Amino acid sequence: MKVFQGYATGDEMFTDTYKYEAIEDAFYMVIGKNITMSDDNIALEGANPSAEEVDEGTETNAVSGIDVVLYMRLQETGFGSKKDYLVYMKDYLKKLKGKLEGTTGADKLVAIQKPLNDILKKFKDLQFFTGESMDPDGMVVIMDYKDIDGEERPVLYFPKYGLTEEKL
Repeated sequence: MKVFQGYATGDEMFTDTYKYEAIEDAFYMVIGKNITMSDDNIALEGANPSAEEVDEGTETNAVSGIDVVLYMRLQETGFGSKKDYLVYMKDYLKKLKGKLEGTTGADKLVAIQKPLNDILKKFKDLQFFTGESMDPDGMVVIMDYKDIDGEERPVLYFPKYGLTEEKL
């Protein structure tokens, strides 16, 4: 299994157990699922419990959300405007370029501009997440919803060169 970690923070961002693909050599697009977890029991959204699992009136703690966000402990953050996000991204890329100096990744950071502009066209519909440490120097992940195989699914965009791969 591969774990993708934030280059600047070491936060675990996602693993190869999720379906993902590279977008224009700039982002990894990870396809998530809406799930509900309750006291060690996980149910996919829309699933029907069997007769044995019918609620017997006991208290349970349930958490619903996106599997990648819940399992990787990503923390929601936000930006007041598209301009605020672009100021953050410019600063992040500058820091990342300094860390990647002398590698092929430093030269490829420019590739992020076109797909980023396409993603940000729906800025008001996007959600943003940081790694578990919530480090302000760390990566901010963009989440949107996209039609995947006829079903609307959450997709998360991770800047490709802001990640390191660790094989477990």
